[in-house]
Order: sequence, then C-alpha cells, then structure tokens
Amino acid sequence: MKKFFEDLKKDVKFKSAGPGKKLTEDTSSNSKPARSDCNSRQNRRPPPSEGAQMAGAAALARIEHQQRPKVHTSQDAIRIQGETGSCTSPPEDDPACFSVSGVYFTCPLTGATLSKSEREVHIKEAILMRFEEDPVEASVMMVHTFNKDKEKVKAAVEIISKYVENICKNPTEEKYRKVRVSNKVFQEKVRCVEGSREFLQALGFISIMLPVDGQEEEEEFLVLPEASPDALELMKEQRDRLQRGEPVRAKLDRQPRAFRPSPHAQQFELPPEFYNLTAEELRKEQQQRSELLEKNAMLRTKAMREKEEQRERKKYNYTLIRVRLPDGNLLQGTFYAWDRLPVLFEFVRESLVDGWQPFELIAPGGQKLQESEEVSFAESNLVPAALITFAWDAAVQADIAAAGGQSQSLLKPQLLETIGTLS
Repeated sequence: MKKFFEDLKKDVKFKSAGPGKKLTEDTSSNSKPARSDCNSRQNRRPPPSEGAQMAGAAALARIEHQQRPKVHTSQDAIRIQGETGSCTSPPEDDPACFSVSGVYFTCPLTGATLSKSEREVHIKEAILMRFEEDPVEASVMMVHTFNKDKEKVKAAVEIISKYVENICKNPTEEKYRKVRVSNKVFQEKVRCVEGSREFLQALGFISIMLPVDGQEEEEEFLVLPEASPDALELMKEQRDRLQRGEPVRAKLDRQPRAFRPSPHAQQFELPPEFYNLTAEELRKEQQQRSELLEKNAMLRTKAMREKEEQRERKKYNYTLIRVRLPDGNLLQGTFYAWDRLPVLFEFVRESLVDGWQPFELIAPGGQKLQESEEVSFAESNLVPAALITFAWDAAVQADIAAAGGQSQSLLKPQLLETIGTLS
C-alpha cells in the first residue's frame, strides 16, 4: 500500500508540471510579452475549490479584524503592566474570570485534590496516619519528606545505618544496642532530623533512663532489646528501606479540560499562583522597568534581549497550555514551567482516543516541537501560557483513509462529557 501511495504522489507531481514540449519545437513564434503570457496562464487557471475559498475568507476576516487574540507572554505582561501600572489578570476575588481556577495537586497517599496552600499540611497528616499501619514506612517518609536539607538527611541516614550494621555484626554486645541521647553526634546529626527518632523506635528501640558513671543524674538512652537472627535480618531490610526512601510530593494536577472551538483560544487570564513573585513585587518591578523601557529599547542588542527574556521566564512557576485539535476543539492542561516537552506529548497522547497514532505539535510562530528534545516549557518560550497546534502525521492519515478508515472524535469520551465553552 505504501508503494501505491508513493507512485500516486509521483503521478500527481508529474501532471501538475503542465504540458510538455518537443525539443525540436520552435518556440519563437509563440513568444509573447511577459504580461500577456502571465494573463493567459491566469485565464487558464481553474477556479478555487470550496475549501480554498473558505480558507481565503477566513484569512481576510483575520486581517480585517481590528483586535486579534494574543497570547500574553512574559514580555507582553511586563510592557502592559509597566504602561498601565496594573496587573493584566482579573481581580483576585473573581476567580470565575480566570482561564483556570487555580493550581491544584493530588496527594499520592490519599488521592485528595489539594490547593497549593493545603498540600504540605495534608501530606504531613497523611504520613502520620500511616504509623498505625506501618511505622517503619511512615518514619522513612517523615525523614525524607519533613526535612528540606538533603545533606542533613543523608548524614542522619548514614549514622542510623551504622547503628544497624554494628548491631547485626555484634548482636550480643550491649554497647552497640544503646544510643546515648545526649551524645554529641546523635544530637548534631540524628536528633535534628525529624523522623529519625521515630524510625529507631520503629526498629524496636525504647527510651530508658540509665545511670551514667561519674554523674548523679540518670540520662536518657535508646536501647534495643537483644534480637533473634530473624529480627536482625528484618532490621537490615528496614535499614535498606530508609536508604532508598524518597520524599512524598504532591503531584501536579494537570486539570485536563476540553473546550469547543472558540475565537478566544489565545486569550489567557492566569491566577496569582502562576507567578513566582507576589502581585506587589511584580507591580513594583514593572513600574521600575517601564521607566527605562523606551530609553533602552534602541540600545539593547539581540543577545541582551534574549537574556532578559530568559530572566523573565524564570518568574513563572507554571504554564497553561492549550492544544488546538484538527476538529477545532481545544485540550487544556497545567504544567510546571520546568517540565520537559516529552511531558506535553504524553499528556496529549493520553487524552486521545487513538493516542497510538503519530502526531505533531506546533508552537506559536510555526516552530515544530520535538518530543525527543529534553527542553523545558520555559526554554521553549511557552510560559506562562501558549496555544499549540496539533496535526496528525499526514502519511499515516493517508494510509488510513486509503484503507477505508473513518474519522472519529479525537478526545476521549470522559473529556467530551464535560466539554466547556471559553468566554
């Protein structure tokens, strides 16, 4: 079938080249002024097809339209805010005006949908609730999630691992099964890491007040009762779990939504969560920048402008992406500004009925995005929002059509059931 289509394409290309001429034919008698020859070719041109007429009418309408929809890039926001002294986003007390109601996350432990302000507290509560079910797992989560300093966590894990190693090598020696809480290393390296004491207790250590030579007062020790060989093997496994532990992080909810075809597809109004700066910080910076905007406009080189644009893109935490499908419907999702392009391709693929078919994504300006490129949205100038064009692979679609395949809904039914309208 593929060879058939290749031969068909060659035949169409040959016919479109026009009538041929003999090498011995005298063309001097047929020569005419260039203008009349051009007119004769125009007279012989067949009338445009219905599809071409519709495309032409749409193009004229776009040209004549006085106010074109536009994606507000970071540079646009800076210029507008600098000139007007106000944010381009709607008032914060009117979330209905936003393109997306906010930024939300999904807790991997409970599946709950959380706002940005709720996620940390909710995850902590979810981890603490797991102590009844599995105290070792819960304490491992505490160590790797509740502490932001990775170097401190690494040091604590190494010391606790050393405790376990010494106990397993010398199971009958009491000194290895006792940890003096006032010990300098324990205080500076272990106790300061939240969840480390809970992990030792989950291993079986218990808190006991014991006398200390040369002191009148007793001190607190964490003591592990003598364990059986099986218990020691289990302890090694639990140590390995601590070493392999990862932070529990709420997953960004992409909030996939479908919208009907709309002339407002390129208009975005973003909530405050999309910005790294507060509204006041952003407003003050734009006022300062606007004072120098006109003065420096003619002095900046291209390299300087590109460097400034990169700096501005870093001010966004998230980006809102809309994908215009061949049927005109729109697919919308929220992403981290530092997410890579393969994440976008996977999001689109998972939203399609026929996600197995190859497709292309084209950025504003006509640049074709490459799924194989590990480039972030920010680096691709797709922040804080962008409208992407979707296109099926033409060769595959031709094969499907030749085989009698029929077009169907592009998006999955669950997305079409809640399809909305942009206002």
